Amino acid sequence: MKKTQMMCSLSTSIAINSYCSILRSGFQTDTNVSKTRIKPSFLSYPSHTLLRVPIQHTTMQISLSNLAFKTPQLFPIHQPIFLQKPPNHQVSMQTQVNVLKGSGLLSEISKAIDHEEQYRIARSQVNRKVLDLEGYSIEGISIGGQETCVMIPEFKCAFDIGRCPSRAIQQNFLFITHAHLDHIGGLPMYVASRGLYNLKPPTVFVPPCIKEDVEKLLDIHRTMGQVELNAEVVALDVGETYELRNNLVVRPFKTQHVIPSQGYVVYSIRKKLRKQYAHLNGKQIEKLKKSGVEITDIILSPEVAFTGDTTSDFMLDPCNADALRAKILITEATFLDDSFSIAHARQHGHTHLFELIANAQWIRNKAVLLTHFSSRYNIEDIRQAASKLQSKLSAKVVPLTEGFKSVYS
Repeated sequence: MKKTQMMCSLSTSIAINSYCSILRSGFQTDTNVSKTRIKPSFLSYPSHTLLRVPIQHTTMQISLSNLAFKTPQLFPIHQPIFLQKPPNHQVSMQTQVNVLKGSGLLSEISKAIDHEEQYRIARSQVNRKVLDLEGYSIEGISIGGQETCVMIPEFKCAFDIGRCPSRAIQQNFLFITHAHLDHIGGLPMYVASRGLYNLKPPTVFVPPCIKEDVEKLLDIHRTMGQVELNAEVVALDVGETYELRNNLVVRPFKTQHVIPSQGYVVYSIRKKLRKQYAHLNGKQIEKLKKSGVEITDIILSPEVAFTGDTTSDFMLDPCNADALRAKILITEATFLDDSFSIAHARQHGHTHLFELIANAQWIRNKAVLLTHFSSRYNIEDIRQAASKLQSKLSAKVVPLTEGFKSVYS
């Protein structure tokens, strides 16, 4: 009797999997995954059912026989199921649907298809590499204690360089927030790779207190590898301004970590006609310009702020107002739940999500990109946590999840 039940289960499994594979073909899902989606252990069907499924001009017949009176007809695993020519008499589509409904098979197939669609959507979200925020394409990876590198191709810049992802090599400017290895460890590789591809030497911005050590680091690699590592290392202090190009400048701002650190704000530059000349026509304005009169004011608009590792105290510093009103704030949220306390986060120089929620009234950005999550979290944990902050902000909250695993992986 046990042998007969096993053979029935196998026959059912093959029949269902064959039918599901036909229906799933329109979803373009991973066939290696879809083979495991139907499990016969929880399916139940009448003892004798004949399914006739129309496929173009052919009909597939699957017979689930009454095992009490007839030996089951099994499809050998190593052989395909052949499609038979349609018989002379035709069965209406409504009849076929009724048979499927009556057998319970249709509902189980529908569940399987829904599961496959959910899987496809989740995988597409996991595989997405570039985030479009406020007109900027932002990409990168940031896993607490492992690596951080966030790139903005429109600025030709990268923030921190834990392991030098290949996409970072194309960026001309590199901003280092502090000297922990998961933020600076990829620097020699970044400089060497740009030389290998005949790209111009990069400009690397660092806190002034580590400039000498950074230059020593590059010298050590020059000596060990007997190679040229050409880079301009710039010590840029809080409050100073550096022009990246004629319409773009950068300024560091103060952050609080367990070692010296700083964030960066990138500003766009635009000129605005002074109010006292607003009533003049074009010819009059042109005449003033030729006479040497300055008729415009220079306006700095904060576009993107990057904090690096920091406690939430940076949000309470009035000097950091521009970071909290930039179009995009890229900030860390290492800890997301009650597993670790706010005190623990502060002790290690990091920010807890609960602190961001508590200080939400200070955030005036249009978008907030959360980074530097602990590796103990999965994508679903991160997205759930981000939604809690989203409920407190008018800004769009987006987590950077590249490199993290999903329950659908």
